[in-house]
Amino acid sequence: MNLPNKITVSRIILIPVFLILMLIPFNWGTVKLPGTELETAHFIGALIFIFASVTDWVDGYFARKYSLVTNFGKFLDPLADKLLVSAALIVLVEMQLAPSWIVIIIISREFAVTGLRLVLAGSGEVVAANMLGKIKTWTQIIAVSSLLLGNIFFEAIGFPFADIALWVALFFTVWSGLEYFQKNRAVFKNSI
Repeated sequence: MNLPNKITVSRIILIPVFLILMLIPFNWGTVKLPGTELETAHFIGALIFIFASVTDWVDGYFARKYSLVTNFGKFLDPLADKLLVSAALIVLVEMQLAPSWIVIIIISREFAVTGLRLVLAGSGEVVAANMLGKIKTWTQIIAVSSLLLGNIFFEAIGFPFADIALWVALFFTVWSGLEYFQKNRAVFKNSI
């Protein structure tokens, strides 16, 4: 297994660690952050989410720079991203920090686009992530990170940055999903 794939696998391994820290009450006290205060376990969980999210960029960088792109990596990398973000969004619903209907829309889009990619792969086409898809991913990561960190830096001044970031992520999620289906609508033309 090459280095980018090892990094991707490590991202998947961090998901249960993140979930344990976020969902089990550890009573480790709290951490004071600029404008907010978080349980220590939740703060560590948020840092793990951010670290795992950054590994998405790192594994892609190494794969492209050293020509280490593999079919295994093409399959596992987007799966790891979707698992990480979906797990975090579900945790945010559990913690009552994100509305369930927004999370359902975001996760549904991920399932729909994954299904579309499978249909296209069956006909020999590979749909690479485009710029809008990358923007979607990073807006989701920023929104989730901001919510996990208690609207850090902005809570003290009463600015709902984390909530606005979630709405921005929802917008780009829907837009990028619609674009994927619009560009690939021919695959369904004769099958309805």
